[in-house]
Amino acid sequence: QVQLVESGGGLVQPGGSLRLSCAASGTMFRIYAMGWYRQAPGKQRELVAAISPGGSRNYADSVKGRFIITKDNAKNMVYLQMNSLKPKDTADYYCNATYGAGYWGQGTLVTVST
Repeated sequence: QVQLVESGGGLVQPGGSLRLSCAASGTMFRIYAMGWYRQAPGKQRELVAAISPGGSRNYADSVKGRFIITKDNAKNMVYLQMNSLKPKDTADYYCNATYGAGYWGQGTLVTVST
């Protein structure tokens, strides 16, 4: 089992940047596929970015070229660098770890607004 704690959310102006962090507890972190999801009010949770144990990345079309997911196995950390933020990026962002079962963090709110 793994526990996940997100941080780094906040209020940012359009065009700005934020970096989200996800700290994972437990051993065997390197075997998990990690992902960032988001859920805007009234909408379903959607995948934003994912990274496989081998380091392969995939992104939602809406964030390609703006967001970057990275993983530090030595620190049990996953990051989401978000650049050129838009108001439509406003959502609760959740970290996910999957190896058979899936685990979720509690989420961190990102608000993009003037």
